Amino acid sequence: MKRTEDEFEQVAMPHARSLLRFALRLTGNSFAAEDLVQETLLLAWRGFHQLERETNARAWLFRILVNAHRGQHRKTRSAPETVELKPGITAVCDAGAGHLEVTQALQRLGSDHRTVLLLAVVEGFTCREIAEILAVPMGTVMSRLARARKRLASALGLDVQEAS
Repeated sequence: MKRTEDEFEQVAMPHARSLLRFALRLTGNSFAAEDLVQETLLLAWRGFHQLERETNARAWLFRILVNAHRGQHRKTRSAPETVELKPGITAVCDAGAGHLEVTQALQRLGSDHRTVLLLAVVEGFTCREIAEILAVPMGTVMSRLARARKRLASALGLDVQEAS
């Protein structure tokens, strides 16, 4: 059965804002983020016929975005990263660090750690959903998330206590 443009809009477009928010934090550049979201939606449209009706469409779209970002990142690895101040970063850290400090600390994290942290903390995905989005085992997601939190806290000069 062929899926329609209206159906695509109902399924995909409600997630466009969260895709853009995530892409902004992932790329650190508003132009790159907008391009990444456009590419994501184009790829989603092309593969929309493959999306099963019971599938978590939000997780599916984020997986497409992450894969598109990885593809772009491979092409531009030698280009220097830019740091741009974006609103809403305080969702990551409430410890009084300035927005710019948090943004810069996020950008210094490795791509894998930054991606997992943003998907969990900012976008609210569960570890299981993140594992599906990134196509990695759930244990890998959990360890990356723990390391990302620890490195971010360390970069911000926060005292992190181990749970006993």
